[in-house]
Amino acid sequence: MTFSKEFKESLSHLPSKEKDKLILRLLRKDVKLANRLLFELVSTSTVEEQRDKVENRLLFLVRKSAENGHYSIGYLNWDVRDFSGVITNHVSITKDKFGEAYLNLIMINEVLMLNKSFILDSRPPAKRRKFCVAVISRAFKILLIIHKLDDDFLIEFEESLKKFGELISDNKFLMAEAIKNGLDVNWLLKVEVPEDITAIYKEIRAKGFLR
Repeated sequence: MTFSKEFKESLSHLPSKEKDKLILRLLRKDVKLANRLLFELVSTSTVEEQRDKVENRLLFLVRKSAENGHYSIGYLNWDVRDFSGVITNHVSITKDKFGEAYLNLIMINEVLMLNKSFILDSRPPAKRRKFCVAVISRAFKILLIIHKLDDDFLIEFEESLKKFGELISDNKFLMAEAIKNGLDVNWLLKVEVPEDITAIYKEIRAKGFLR
């Protein structure tokens, strides 16, 4: 929604108390914005401290999920979406773009390590394929985020990217979908994000892959 110049000017002339009441009323209806402002204006925690808390929570959730087992790989896929929601919430509050890539890598690596046998033995093939395509899509998402960061950050992802590449290579179903959907696993193994990764991703999507 766009606001006219006249509206903005009128709003600026409202008495401070009236503006405060309006802001609080609006924040009650926008929890994400309220949480972001709480973090920026009130919280004494740093972005890094918040990221550490989210990492610990994610590892707990992923391990608990693996211990409880899964009725089908479809349920594992739903769990991964829930884990992603934790990351999304963190990023919306802190604007932590580094953490978005870092936490996604931590989460997906843990999921693949703890559920390797389950993924390989899972049925039916259609749901297994859906899960594997989602993993490959996440790999692209991570590479796209890293590409937008300063080059100096790349070394921070070296260990996790290599591990991700190894986990895909070590799973025949994931590797098959990586090849089919245009993900060169060497980008992960060699920690080399192509300069044209955005164009590559758009072209792959335009051809109907990663779905």
